[in-house]
Amino acid sequence: MTDPILVLASRSQARRAMLDAAGVAFEALSPNVDEDTLKEGLKAEGITARNLADALAEAKAVRLSSRTGGAWVLGADQVLALDDGTILDKPVDVSEAKAHLRLMSGRKHKLSSAAVIAEQGKPIWRHVDIATLSVRSLSEAFIDSYVESEWEQIRHCVGCYEIEGKGAQLFSAITGSHFTIMGLPLLHLLDFLRVRGVMPS
Repeated sequence: MTDPILVLASRSQARRAMLDAAGVAFEALSPNVDEDTLKEGLKAEGITARNLADALAEAKAVRLSSRTGGAWVLGADQVLALDDGTILDKPVDVSEAKAHLRLMSGRKHKLSSAAVIAEQGKPIWRHVDIATLSVRSLSEAFIDSYVESEWEQIRHCVGCYEIEGKGAQLFSAITGSHFTIMGLPLLHLLDFLRVRGVMPS
């Protein structure tokens, strides 16, 4: 019996890079899920940030796995919530990115990174990991300079940062996995793949 093919239901370059660097064999395909509509509906129901990330990851995995035969489809998503529960989405423009950073300045926020593997339209594994990040007090001059220089790199990033780049300058403290902050609970995924015999133990 051959090992199942792992398909990443994501266009995220960061997630692809993490899997590549960890030596995970996979294919990447778009899940074709209307994330914005699904997200707005779930938020209107008062869903928590953690459960929102999980639901979005499951939707991607299930949708794509229903048309990929016996492949294992990995869906992933990440949601940022401020210390008062406010959920921030990806900024639509430079002005909103600066507004988000003002909101985050001097406060903690949590990143919930969810991963779900589905087979033939049904979830077979899931994990949500949460990291807590403390943003230092940011000056207006720093916010302006940072966003204007980094916009092309951060425009698709919730929270307006890439932790592996200049985004590290935003923080005074971080609790949690570096992989989780980058958008995937990688260590838990690797453990699942080893337990299932897909990767060597």
